[in-house]
Amino acid sequence: MRFQIKSQYLTLLLASYFTLILNYPFFRESWKVLNLIENVKTGFITSIPLFVLFALNILFSLFTIKYVSKPIFIALILTSSLVAYAGLTYGTVFDYGMIKNSAQTNMSEASSYLNASLMICFLLTGIIPAYLIARAKIIYRPLLKEVLTKFAVISLSLLGLLIIAFFYYQDYAAVGRNNKFLQKYIVPTQYVWSGYKYVKETYFTTPLVYQQLGLDAKKALPSTVTKPQMTVMVLGETARAMNYQYNGYSRDTNPFTASEGIISFRHVSSCGTATAVSVPCMFSFMGRKNYDESRAETQDNVLDVIHRAGLNVQWIDNDSGCKGVCARVPTLNIDIKTKSPLCDGTYCFDEVMLPELKRLLAEAKGKDTLIALHLIGSHGPTYYRRYPASHRIFTPDCERSDIQNCSHDELVNTYDNTIAYTDYMLSQVIALLKANSGEYNTSMLYMSDHGESLGEKGLYLHGTPYALAPEEQTHVPGLLWLSDTYAKERQVDTECLRKEAQSKQVSQDYLSHSLLSLTGVATSTYKPELDLISGCRKNS
Repeated sequence: MRFQIKSQYLTLLLASYFTLILNYPFFRESWKVLNLIENVKTGFITSIPLFVLFALNILFSLFTIKYVSKPIFIALILTSSLVAYAGLTYGTVFDYGMIKNSAQTNMSEASSYLNASLMICFLLTGIIPAYLIARAKIIYRPLLKEVLTKFAVISLSLLGLLIIAFFYYQDYAAVGRNNKFLQKYIVPTQYVWSGYKYVKETYFTTPLVYQQLGLDAKKALPSTVTKPQMTVMVLGETARAMNYQYNGYSRDTNPFTASEGIISFRHVSSCGTATAVSVPCMFSFMGRKNYDESRAETQDNVLDVIHRAGLNVQWIDNDSGCKGVCARVPTLNIDIKTKSPLCDGTYCFDEVMLPELKRLLAEAKGKDTLIALHLIGSHGPTYYRRYPASHRIFTPDCERSDIQNCSHDELVNTYDNTIAYTDYMLSQVIALLKANSGEYNTSMLYMSDHGESLGEKGLYLHGTPYALAPEEQTHVPGLLWLSDTYAKERQVDTECLRKEAQSKQVSQDYLSHSLLSLTGVATSTYKPELDLISGCRKNS
């Protein structure tokens, strides 16, 4: 099959296709906003698709060039099809943060999004249109006529935009100013610009000079301490605080640690809504408001400072990597190909890390130690693959990746199973620490990187820009366990902590300073006001 089409008609056809089909998520979100406005003008509403059409027609006209247009438009359609599906199905916005998060996703994680719905949508909205463009014979006029025709097309589209602006400028200005997030849904401009920015900053920007922090770091413990410190930092994945029984959830999602004296900080806000942002941010000393990705990559984080103080530091990863946090400390990445009933070649259940943790505890040999465990936790959309069959507590669950096709109850059951399984994992970590409490002052701190949407407000998964993100994605669990010997020798009033944890508003900004405190490292970088424990220590 082969057909002919004039270049200006191809441009208009593509602009129409992107407007009417691939920008459906944009119009859906716009309609939600317009429904909240009283006395909205009908003419303004009907002008919006025309505005998008004229703007895209101008943009595509600039790239309708012989030998160039086909590969550009084919690539645009294929990528835009996937972006539109993510926006339509999960409410995903492909801004800079999401582009970065996608670029750092490994194959196992990416494959979890593959399902029949995605493949059918990609075939219908991506592959078939791209094939038609590939087969089309685009008719270009002689150079001068082609330029004049293109000029006329662009001029007419500009005129259309000016007419719309003449009648409805104030409406566009008001809606746009108060709902800036809408532009993030426009395909393909938003993700193309974000992709360009990511490539430019990642590969074509001169790196900053590396900066060391905490050069004065040293062990500094009160005279009451007679044992070395053993701390395990458990980094959760995609766990939201509202599904924890400790925080008032109606379900028993914390059955395994309920008797362990866990202290739950009920009001913890995340630094970001995706792993690529939250993890380096929460281990840095910048805090969310001052966080700068480029600077974070080129300066010490809390693991570096604790390591510099002479402690044994180790990172064990069962997720998609440490995002640079563990770059300068010993690291063990769980091999998903390991021959184990806990691994299937694509993922491993988190308890596969327990033998490695037990080994590291044995090898510590009386040395002050910090071990970080990076869980795969509740990573979606294949939540059902995060826990073994023996941990299917809540049923029926959703055993598929196209979670929008499961009932809400099934989806919540599946997600809650991941929370309960993480609770089991934490109970096993505590059991190992208890076994070593005769030799060490042991402690465990658990905090998730970000939360998750399960269909609330039409959103699924995570990664929504922080300014727009719902509480489901930014409210994360923070759990603390201290052995009796730790509380006694380090003079911590656990009842005081328990009371503070119920009401105190904290954030992931507290993590680095709390780890310094837990491990007994003193440095000028430490801020006691950002320490979860400092207010309840009997000594300063």
